Amino acid sequence: MNKITVVGTGYVGLVSGTGLADFGNQVVCVDIDTEKIALLQNDEIPIFEPGLKEVVDRNVAHGRLSFSTNIEKAIQESEVIFIGVGTPEGENGEADLTAVFAVAELIAKNLNDYKIVCTKSTVPIGTGEKIINIIEQSKKTNNTFDYVSNPEFLREGAAVQDFLKPDRVVLGVTSEQAVKILRDVYRPLYINETPIITTNVPTAEMIKYASNAFLALKISYINEIANLCEAVGADVHTVAKAMGSDGRISPKFLHPGPGFGGSCFPKDTKALVATSKKLNETIRTVEKAIEVNNNQKSRMVNKLFNLLDNDIDGKTIAVLGLSFKHMTDDVRESAAIEMIEKILGNGGNVKAYDPEGMANMKKIFPDIIYCNDWESAVQSADAGVIMTEWHEFRGLDLVKVKDLLKSPIILDTRNILSMSKLIDLGFTFDNVGRKSVL
Repeated sequence: MNKITVVGTGYVGLVSGTGLADFGNQVVCVDIDTEKIALLQNDEIPIFEPGLKEVVDRNVAHGRLSFSTNIEKAIQESEVIFIGVGTPEGENGEADLTAVFAVAELIAKNLNDYKIVCTKSTVPIGTGEKIINIIEQSKKTNNTFDYVSNPEFLREGAAVQDFLKPDRVVLGVTSEQAVKILRDVYRPLYINETPIITTNVPTAEMIKYASNAFLALKISYINEIANLCEAVGADVHTVAKAMGSDGRISPKFLHPGPGFGGSCFPKDTKALVATSKKLNETIRTVEKAIEVNNNQKSRMVNKLFNLLDNDIDGKTIAVLGLSFKHMTDDVRESAAIEMIEKILGNGGNVKAYDPEGMANMKKIFPDIIYCNDWESAVQSADAGVIMTEWHEFRGLDLVKVKDLLKSPIILDTRNILSMSKLIDLGFTFDNVGRKSVL
């Protein structure tokens, strides 16, 4: 049984630590956030992630998973240390690596035996070399270590399954000994013949950014196609379905909407562009994907304003959905943020509802009206806008929506409502890339 420490208990650290414990390893997840650790020690999960609590409970009950604020002790007692702290967007779009480097310093000071230092956090190409240098220069003993880049590919809302049943595991390694130990750490996946890609550290770091940037490109592309569909009278859903039937393209991430958000795509695309500029290279496709995404969010605002004849002042808008996508409470870079900002900035009022994201959105907009259900949000509003594709919004009772609204006006930025029903009920509406039905 491998003894593992995971530093950081956010989306990446907590899911990774829990998954590693489920693979049969002895794992302690550590954090400087005492409140978060106290919640975990009291059987409470500080983030909303479907299925996570069940796996946490199972591994805690079997004694494989624990939580602590004593990072130094955890490092000393483990053979493998995973760095899973946040790398938020910093100046000029670059990733802020303050927390990563702080963990590297702690590892160096507590390097009491041979250890593997493994980075899960998303870090720019070249970070591994910096971490190695920090540990080498700061360690107080002659004990050795190996460094591994082991990027995560977790989708918020499906992170548990993504970790337990991944498409691939990427290991950027510096020694054969590290490969041997990490294969044992991931033994259940190795036995099941999950592809384990072994390469050097810069290549592993690049794989992570290249993957996320490509998915962001795909989303921005289908959004531009959707906008063109509106101009020519085509239906983007049919276009996307036909495109996705081509094995070279696949249907994944071909879903038009208000633009991508969350903790990964916006930050990682900017970081990749920042890296390319530092190296005097250009990555124009990613630069344009960022631009398209920003424009898409603004386009959704314009659609709402057009539905209201650009008369927002004094009107109340029901915003249904605040998280950047369904099945998560993460509102970072959510398209709903710009929507709410522009409504408020033009004299409008907002009533909002989201099944999971309201607590986090309150940190950004503490003074808008938050409702306990969609009916309360829609009641007496001048218009409604769907920003997140939660399942309960897919099944909205449109007759009831019409009765509750002051006027039957709705913007569906996720294309989840039946256009034929909206037409039959006399709604004034708009969506993304599909203006009419056959």
